[in-house]
Amino acid sequence: MTEFSQASIAGSGSTVDMMLTMRTKELDTLFHDSSAGDIPKGRGKGTVLFAPGTFIARFVAFIAYLVLWRGKVFDPQRGDLLNIVSPFGVRAIRAKVYKEQSWIDDRECVVLDYSKTSRVAHWIRDEIREVAPGAFLGQVFWGRRKLLMFALEYPPEG
Repeated sequence: MTEFSQASIAGSGSTVDMMLTMRTKELDTLFHDSSAGDIPKGRGKGTVLFAPGTFIARFVAFIAYLVLWRGKVFDPQRGDLLNIVSPFGVRAIRAKVYKEQSWIDDRECVVLDYSKTSRVAHWIRDEIREVAPGAFLGQVFWGRRKLLMFALEYPPEG
């Protein structure tokens, strides 16, 4: 069992900061131990989790946020989302959003399916689970191959 758990994640100062320090195997365990949660609503800040737990993880996350990907805007009523891309925060690359069994462990997750909505990313499928209130851990698949992970963070409601 990993030293990190949903309880330790939820109790930490920043869920994303904690996830950036975790190794891939620990993130895999966290994903497995978490429930799907509700489909997010509104704009979530995204963080790429490339080489998590290494000295380059924060640097890659910072550069990716500045240049490539800033997060996602979910509309649960429509059952879709748009990614926030580029340094200008353009909303593009639509996905259908629904709950289904994960390709990782056959347990329920929230699926972000680009196969019928995007020419650019039609081979991509993301799966997310809520690991702490307002914090989601995502897996990115290219076809059936796991490519990388990401985090989404939503401000507390209030």
